[in-house]
Amino acid sequence: GYGRTSVPPNVADYRIDMLIDDVHGLLDALELPSAAFVGHDWGAILLWQMAMLAPDRIEKLLILNIPHYPRPVVDPVSIWRQRFGDDFYIVDFQDSDEADRVFARDPAHFFDVTMRRNTISREQFDRLPDEKKVVSLVHALSKESHGGKPLLTNSERDFYAAEFARTGFTGAINWYRNWADNWRRMDGVDQTIGIPTLFIGADNDVLISPEHISGMRPLVEDLEIHMLKDCGHWSQQEQPEEVNRLIVDWLVQRR
Repeated sequence: GYGRTSVPPNVADYRIDMLIDDVHGLLDALELPSAAFVGHDWGAILLWQMAMLAPDRIEKLLILNIPHYPRPVVDPVSIWRQRFGDDFYIVDFQDSDEADRVFARDPAHFFDVTMRRNTISREQFDRLPDEKKVVSLVHALSKESHGGKPLLTNSERDFYAAEFARTGFTGAINWYRNWADNWRRMDGVDQTIGIPTLFIGADNDVLISPEHISGMRPLVEDLEIHMLKDCGHWSQQEQPEEVNRLIVDWLVQRR
C-alpha cells in the first residue's frame, strides 16, 4: 500500500501475517535467511510483531520512536474510542473512508501538514486535557495555518505527493483498519522478545510517554535505549546524522 508496492483491494490483505509474509518475500528474493531490520512508526510495529511471530528471520532489531507495547486485554481501538472519541485518527479510519478521500484531494498539502517539527514539548503536551490531545488528521488538514518547520524539501514532498496521487491513501490506511484483527491474532502469543534490540526514542515525541518506553525493559531481554534531545516523532528527518551514527555504532558494536 506504500510507494510502488502493490495495493490489494481488501482490508484483510493488510493484516499482520500478510505484512510479515511480504518481509519474508523480500528476504527470499535477496537469498537471505535473516537480516537486521530498521523500522519507524508502522515499520516498528510490524517488526515488533514479526519478532514475536517469526523471530528466526530477524538478527537484530533497530527501532525508532514506537516502543514494544504488550498486548492489552481489551481491543485498543475501543480504548482509544472511549478516551479520545470518534475524531481520533485511528478510530476515524475504522468508521468510514472519509480520510481516504480527504487526503487524496491534495496529497502535497497532506505532507505539508503532517511532516513538520513539533510546536509543543513533551512537558507542555502532558499538561493538556485529553480533549486537546486528540489527533484528528482530517480536521488538521482544514486548518489555515500550521506551526513547526516543514521536514521535507519541496522536491521530496512533490515526489511523495505524486506517488500517493497515483495510488491513493487507502492501502496505507488499511494498515490501521486491521488493528483490532491484529490484536486478536496476538492472543496467546508470548510477548517477550529475545532479539538484540536498539531503541531510539525522542524526548518530544508527544504521543509516546516515558512510561511506555521504560515499560519495555521486562519484555525485551537485550535492549539498549537512546533518547534524542529536542526531537519529535520524525526522528530520521529531524536528526538524520545522529540517528545514522547511533545505528552504525550499535551495529558495529554488535557484530
